[in-house]
Amino acid sequence: MSAEPIPQAATGEPVPLDELLMGERELWKDGPPHETFKRLRGQCPVHFSAEITEYPGEEGFWSVTTADDVHAVSRDWETYSSATGITALTDAILPLELTQAMFIGMDPPKHDRLKALFQRGFTPKRIAEHEPAIREITRGVLDRLEGRETCDLVTDVAQPVVARVIGSFMGTAPEDDAIWARLMNQTLGAGDPDMNPEGVETVMQRDVPEIFRRCGELIAARREHPTDDLMTVLVHAEIDGQKLEEHEIVMGFFLLVAAGNDSTKATYCSGMRALLEDPSQKQQLLDDPSLIPSAVEEALRMFPAFAHFRRTATRDTELNGQTIRKGDKVVMWYVSSNRDETRYDDADRFDVTRNPEHQAFGAGGRHFCLGTALARLELNILLEETLARFPGIELDGTPLYAESPFINQLKTLPVRLNA
Repeated sequence: MSAEPIPQAATGEPVPLDELLMGERELWKDGPPHETFKRLRGQCPVHFSAEITEYPGEEGFWSVTTADDVHAVSRDWETYSSATGITALTDAILPLELTQAMFIGMDPPKHDRLKALFQRGFTPKRIAEHEPAIREITRGVLDRLEGRETCDLVTDVAQPVVARVIGSFMGTAPEDDAIWARLMNQTLGAGDPDMNPEGVETVMQRDVPEIFRRCGELIAARREHPTDDLMTVLVHAEIDGQKLEEHEIVMGFFLLVAAGNDSTKATYCSGMRALLEDPSQKQQLLDDPSLIPSAVEEALRMFPAFAHFRRTATRDTELNGQTIRKGDKVVMWYVSSNRDETRYDDADRFDVTRNPEHQAFGAGGRHFCLGTALARLELNILLEETLARFPGIELDGTPLYAESPFINQLKTLPVRLNA
């Protein structure tokens, strides 16, 4: 009788590169496999994973791991298309037709025209005007911790802040924040047993129908009574003389709420963990709060909210010595490129004075993140207000990562407040 195969992460021995499968959830149980990525950058910076065993219907993919190569792929939309899938999974959780209804799942020219609609809501001036409201939201959430000795920064601070901020932009009611957060967490964290305990099939059976139903109610309300929120923009927008179809409005809403829900929450919590694990770094910020914007950029570098996005080759091409065929998936790993040793000294060290450039919002090109100004503002306010309120804050248990090669976030961060 032949022996059972041993999972690649279970033996402790390096897996031969031609057998390495970067999409295996086993690799991601404790967050991104940084040692594996370091090995790839040094030995095989453009690497092929032959399959994703958890999803046998999905094709394998190329992993792009260095900053220069991720930059090259990001900027060449004619060779590397977004129109046939944006993550390593094409159809396994969200069907491709829904992904293609979001501008992140389009190529120019339609991508550019649709994205321009949203940019009106995310101009630097408009974001700056929201600073007092975002600070008030953050302080209100921190007020709820009054009298408590402990909390979880993920669920008690980050989640309610980011849900209300993006909800205020989209026009959803405060009493629905927890509902939308649950739907986004279950969809984006579909493979994690805690975030979505009933399994990935429930996304299309349960969560997407609920998203469409709730969005349908919002769409009907905004058609009848337009306001100045982004849902109204979507409902009344025209592209090439045509209004958006309902599924395009829903998926546009989904894209913004999902990104607003996950991105700031992820980077804030991981950045706070880094500060708590190295009290000397936290002390620098307490002594000199003017370093907080630099700390935000370092947190974005080391802890990008999304581990990867993907393109598909539109023609045969070559990247860093590897021949990529038309139709191949090409995955850009930001969790690797942001720790590229050729770009950063001591790349795995969190340094609040570094103030680095990074690829947390993408690496240039058409798909550079729409919400960069909002994310930076939220992160600055969250760090400022948390440290000012709780300067003695410290870890109070072991944080847990979401088990996901896509969302790069903590699902728990237990702390003792020590106000």
